[in-house]
Amino acid sequence: MAQRSKAYRAAAEKIDENALYSPAEAVALAKDSNPSKTDATVEVAMRLSVDPRKADQMVRGTVNLPHGTGKTARVVVFTQGDNVAKAEEAGADFVGGDELIAKVADGWTDFDAAVASPDMMGKVGRLGKVLGPRNLMPNPKTGTVTPDVAKAVGEIKGGKIDFRVDKHSNLHFIVGKTSFDTQALAENYAAALEEILRLKPSASKGRYIQRATVATTFGPGIPVDPNVTKVVAE
Repeated sequence: MAQRSKAYRAAAEKIDENALYSPAEAVALAKDSNPSKTDATVEVAMRLSVDPRKADQMVRGTVNLPHGTGKTARVVVFTQGDNVAKAEEAGADFVGGDELIAKVADGWTDFDAAVASPDMMGKVGRLGKVLGPRNLMPNPKTGTVTPDVAKAVGEIKGGKIDFRVDKHSNLHFIVGKTSFDTQALAENYAAALEEILRLKPSASKGRYIQRATVATTFGPGIPVDPNVTKVVAE
């Protein structure tokens, strides 16, 4: 087992591992127990009672966090024609067609989100092996395959996140930075939670959210009460 830093151990001492904190308490404690001196990302992990191997139990969606993510996402747009200028005006970091696709096919993935216009998906589809494992593949269900590339770029830059349950039934997403106030973090958590609950598959039996934790990038996990579905900042 890796030796934990003194700062990490001090942070962990503030957390009662046997307690279940409300979301607002958890994000406040994450801010207080951040062992890093940097403005760390606040992350959430959930274990869902779904079998992602079955198509009708795949939980995947997007949500616009009301207070953003605290980081400016680098967005690549695969498009052509008039959409090139529209994407650039919307703030896309990289825009292009065949040359950009070839660059990504060679392994370049220095971006956080990818958008494609429908007329490019025949070629972008070939990037599945590169983009798929990184959860970067444009998808109509998440609004990243769209003729309105400018709108998609604007939403991503404004704090839109996407999430997808992994093969172990775990879901990960970010709710902001430790520099956010507790209410902003709690409201971001609430927005994501509302969408995750809305997407509950009918085949999911028993308690849908089995476990939930909040943590900073380098901090200890804080157990959240999975029964609390109405989040109110304190």
